[in-house]
Amino acid sequence: MQLVFETDVSDDIQAATDYDADLVIASDGLNSRVRTRYADTFKPDIDMRECRFIWLGTKKTFDAFTFAFVQTEHGWFQAHAYQFEPGMSTFIVETRDETWKASGLQHMSQEEGIAYCEKLFAPWLDGNSLISNAGHMRGSSIWIQFPRVVCDTWVYDQTLPDSRHVPVVLMGDAAHTAHFSIGSGTKLALEDAIELHRSMQAHPGDLAAGLQHYEDVRSVEVLKIQNAARNSTEWFENVARYAEFEPEQFAYSLLTRSQRISHENLRVRDDSWLEGYEQWLSARAGVDQSQGRPLPPMLTPFQVRSVVLKNRIVVSPMAMYSCVDGVPGDFHLVHLGSRAMGGAGLVMVEMTCVSPEGRITPGCPGLWNDAQMQAFKRIVDFVHQNTDARIGIQLGHAGRKGSTRVGWEGGDMPLAEDNWPLISASALPYFDGVSQVPQAMTREQMDEVREQFVQAARRAAQAGFDWLELHCAHGYLLSSFISPLTNTRDDEYGGTLDNRLRYPLEVFRAIRQVWPDTLPVSVRISAHDWVEGGITADDAVEIARQLRDAGVDLVDCSSGQVSADQHPVYGRMYQTPFSDRVRNEAHIPTMAVGAIFEADHVNSIIASGRADLCAIARPHLADASWTLRESARIGCTDIAWPQQYLPAKRQLETNFERAAADAQAGGK
Repeated sequence: MQLVFETDVSDDIQAATDYDADLVIASDGLNSRVRTRYADTFKPDIDMRECRFIWLGTKKTFDAFTFAFVQTEHGWFQAHAYQFEPGMSTFIVETRDETWKASGLQHMSQEEGIAYCEKLFAPWLDGNSLISNAGHMRGSSIWIQFPRVVCDTWVYDQTLPDSRHVPVVLMGDAAHTAHFSIGSGTKLALEDAIELHRSMQAHPGDLAAGLQHYEDVRSVEVLKIQNAARNSTEWFENVARYAEFEPEQFAYSLLTRSQRISHENLRVRDDSWLEGYEQWLSARAGVDQSQGRPLPPMLTPFQVRSVVLKNRIVVSPMAMYSCVDGVPGDFHLVHLGSRAMGGAGLVMVEMTCVSPEGRITPGCPGLWNDAQMQAFKRIVDFVHQNTDARIGIQLGHAGRKGSTRVGWEGGDMPLAEDNWPLISASALPYFDGVSQVPQAMTREQMDEVREQFVQAARRAAQAGFDWLELHCAHGYLLSSFISPLTNTRDDEYGGTLDNRLRYPLEVFRAIRQVWPDTLPVSVRISAHDWVEGGITADDAVEIARQLRDAGVDLVDCSSGQVSADQHPVYGRMYQTPFSDRVRNEAHIPTMAVGAIFEADHVNSIIASGRADLCAIARPHLADASWTLRESARIGCTDIAWPQQYLPAKRQLETNFERAAADAQAGGK
């Protein structure tokens, strides 16, 4: 073996030829020439992030990883500081690009820029200076933006001039990057090297198989790190979003920013600190803490107008397709009643349609006549008489997504027969060439549908519902006005976002006038269409601001289902970032929904201030008593059970206690 050092390799083909190589490992860093050379194969996606940062050092030593935040007239600056050897610490200063420019740093010399940072962070430096390792680079050039690198594939099979096939494989920053707030490029590169060695050993004599195994294993692991790093990066890019948090919640939000550290992870790391935080959070919710351990965040009460929810868990409105002529029967009594008995604070009825033509399917519920109202009243009365849960109803109109089959016969596909005419913001079908083409609504039809919503809201009040939600999401009628993908109108209801919101706001104001003033109205929105040119999270914040100003009490932040061309990015709690932005930028309470399926998820979301309520859908279909079970699993025994079911309570709690003890014993 020949080891060669301090040699610049500008041509990997020539190097492979000169050294008779069987494999080329391209670990040539962030600006990899090899990755660029074979970009058509590697397909790198390079995302330049919002912040500028400068990598400095200082002789001030820190006893722990330290974050410092300074607000200036131009915006926020933050420092990431940690000791890396005796007597020396890394000190990274970071700020948004627009703040960097507004502060004049782009025009300062290197020395002036460092002096500026020393002044900003003097309280943490204790008189020590900041040291640059950038030599004599120009002042602005030492401030860089972090590029997030993701490659579609990591292996390229190149052919040398002598016709030999010598693969090129990416490693380290050449293949991937993770923001310094969570990831270490050196650590990731070393882990790449270890896995490449293991993969080769696992496939002796088969280089291609070994390389494929390396890519398969490491790309998944790196993606997990990168997803967490993206969350962390975005938190630091948007410090201003959380600046109004009280110090306790700001610290919690900082610690859990990546979503890798959850509520229970924090308990393992520092149980006393977390218990203190839970006490603080419980006190803010008005909980009497004179006895026992504090309530977990998900079980703290939440009040909207006169309605007090006993906890933060909502049974999400889920289509059951089980009504006849819009009338809910015994199925809905059992379905909704059992979930109200299962511990949730609020149980929501699925989208209930304001007219026969507004139904999604023939099996959907309605509130266009008194028979339907009386059937719902039976259910509401059961919930109120037998549980301490609240019950709400979601009103909507299917629009262009109506006259379709029930879910288990082909969701969103048109009925084979007996279709009814459809209306929408514009004459655009959901599936081109398959779905029925709706009529673009006239002003007269808009008036008629608005009145249908009003009459349905009146009947919902008569039935005794505690909460009303207006469905403005998922491509249904009101949603079709909001999204530019489905609204191509050229009148005052099309074009700008203000115009597209005009009709949904008309409907909201009309139902707010007839709905009891003491009871809340929420609105569900699609906070992202997941289609180029559609609604984005930026739009969602502005939509929420206008809803707030109109008098909406809470925004239910869902996403997608507006266009058949959508490409959502799924993952656990994948829609919660939309709730986070809406809540903390539009300053309105929110409900998070989407792949939330553990108590730990809910506790983390509520405690970090990313939402005020969490809607649980599929887990509640699988387990009507999800809230009771999850409370027992995390050791919370103070939650009330239906008295008929009390014999099961202690047994369930004991089973979880034994399982936890066994797991702890097995880990020793």
